[in-house]
Amino acid sequence: MGLFGKLFGGGKKVSKETTETRGEHMPDLKIPVDEKFTIYFKKNGGKFIYCENFSEIQGALSNIIAENDWRNKFFYCIDERLEKRFSKEKMLFTNKRKDSDVFFTTCEHLVAHNGSILVCSNQIEEKKLNELPSNLIVFATTSQLVDSISEALKIIKKKYAKKIPDNITTLKHFQLTAENKNDFLSYGSASKNVYLLLLEDY
Repeated sequence: MGLFGKLFGGGKKVSKETTETRGEHMPDLKIPVDEKFTIYFKKNGGKFIYCENFSEIQGALSNIIAENDWRNKFFYCIDERLEKRFSKEKMLFTNKRKDSDVFFTTCEHLVAHNGSILVCSNQIEEKKLNELPSNLIVFATTSQLVDSISEALKIIKKKYAKKIPDNITTLKHFQLTAENKNDFLSYGSASKNVYLLLLEDY
């Protein structure tokens, strides 16, 4: 599949039964985690590009920057490892929130159950979601896909046994819709323009 074919689509094709004939409140079918995440992430208004290797990630990032005219814009980033990994992209990085309208980050997990992105203080420090820029580019890998938030929290607890990070939260509502605008769980957050660069690493 070509790069532009993956833009705003990505992942494996979802069966017609899954996308068209099942009611909104019916239980999930026993579908693969990546397929389930695709359904809910897109339903939440997220945009993602699935890439098989890092060169595709680089190309996808370049396209996103060009499409949004962010070539000479600063990218707010607090992860030095992320900056180093993308140092060849000639991106302008800053660790000052006020200097940028685009947040470039990693995440802890991608939650299939509701298509959300789980982050913590490792990615957003102590900031609230509404304090982040309205545009987000998230770099993640397929090994970060989990079925539920409880599964994600178990992995975090094991991974950071000596010091569990705080400010654990999820990015879920990427665009306000009739379905989520009154969702009290999103109180205090703001809708975001979210791009997910998903790298195959299985």
